Amino acid sequence: MNIEIRNLSKSYDGTPVLDNISLDFSQDRPVCLMGQSGRGKTTLFNILLGLSQADSGSITGVEDKRFSAVFQEDRLCEQLSALMNLAIVLDNPDKVQLESLLLKMGLVRDEIRRPVSQLSGGQKRRVAILRALVSRSDAVLMDEPFKGLDEDTRLQVIKQVKQLLGGRLLLVITHNEEDAQLLGADIIDL
Repeated sequence: MNIEIRNLSKSYDGTPVLDNISLDFSQDRPVCLMGQSGRGKTTLFNILLGLSQADSGSITGVEDKRFSAVFQEDRLCEQLSALMNLAIVLDNPDKVQLESLLLKMGLVRDEIRRPVSQLSGGQKRRVAILRALVSRSDAVLMDEPFKGLDEDTRLQVIKQVKQLLGGRLLLVITHNEEDAQLLGADIIDL
């Protein structure tokens, strides 16, 4: 899967956020978008997902493609367990396999079946990341996915992201250059 962005622009109330940008993404290598706040990283993310419209420009390569996403906020079903938050994105979930993946993300058995409303912020974050990875998709987009995770957990989660990506296009918004290095990603500075 390749995505080509050409001459993309987006303004809010007359203030340009994205100004005539052209970028190429491919599944050959993960990409990390970096840059100061307000540079349009999340706006680009939302345009790619179809949640916002560009003012001008074009995006090709997204037609008939499925995206999974990790947003800055977790967007989990709070009343469901961690296990069920994963199962709902799959046609025929293998709950034993999903439980094993949650354990690899550092959750313990007792936490896996609890409503996610009872989990800590870091535990919820890991569930949100894993849900995007197990979802059937052509591309995975993540906006600040590792924010709030302690160092050991962050390293453990990045290892799982690499193992579960399965050749899909990965686009990560981050402010941490080490994240890009650990993912083996190209860095695009917006």
